Amino acid sequence: MQLQSIREALVYYGKKMEEDGLIIGTGGNLSAKDEETGLIAITPSGVPYDTLTPEEIVLVNEKGAVLEGGKPSSELSLHLTLYKEREDFSAIVHTHSTYCTTLSALGEPIRAVHYLIGNAGVHEVPCVPYVTFGTDALADACAHAIGQSKAALLGNHGLICGENSLKEAYHLALSMEFVAEIQWRAMSAGAPKLIRKEQMDDALIRFESYGQ
Repeated sequence: MQLQSIREALVYYGKKMEEDGLIIGTGGNLSAKDEETGLIAITPSGVPYDTLTPEEIVLVNEKGAVLEGGKPSSELSLHLTLYKEREDFSAIVHTHSTYCTTLSALGEPIRAVHYLIGNAGVHEVPCVPYVTFGTDALADACAHAIGQSKAALLGNHGLICGENSLKEAYHLALSMEFVAEIQWRAMSAGAPKLIRKEQMDDALIRFESYGQ
């Protein structure tokens, strides 16, 4: 079985998505790209994460042809398009987390209500207008709207994140949900006071040297 470690990581983070409340049921999906072969491993369509096994992970080439496994996620086109447009993405996590989806239902981007939005590399995470799930049209709209951000809201749908690794993409999804919750709570209480552009510019610089 090819890409064993990547498949195991997808199973692990798929289960974590459910445990951490980022999805309900079989919603959401994850993928990771093997930089050496260019092959992409993606979660299957409609398989519960609590019973998902590495053998059920679907392996496709860059054009989406299935090499191993069954039917891939309905959002395969979205993943493939983002990998094509964003060479800095080696893993993608798509969630239906509550607060990100709430903002997407309002057509609201995630704004600089907390400096952790800097994890996405931008001052504001865009919201893509609603497009039917699982379509090439959604993939194209997301690729156009995401710009240089590592994350985007999908209108009336959820969140998508891309990063250098599956671990980083997953933690980005967690931090975007945190910022989205702060934003929603602040909007419920009044008008959020946003971090100014120059302050976020400074925060983004500090993010570059954060960590070990």
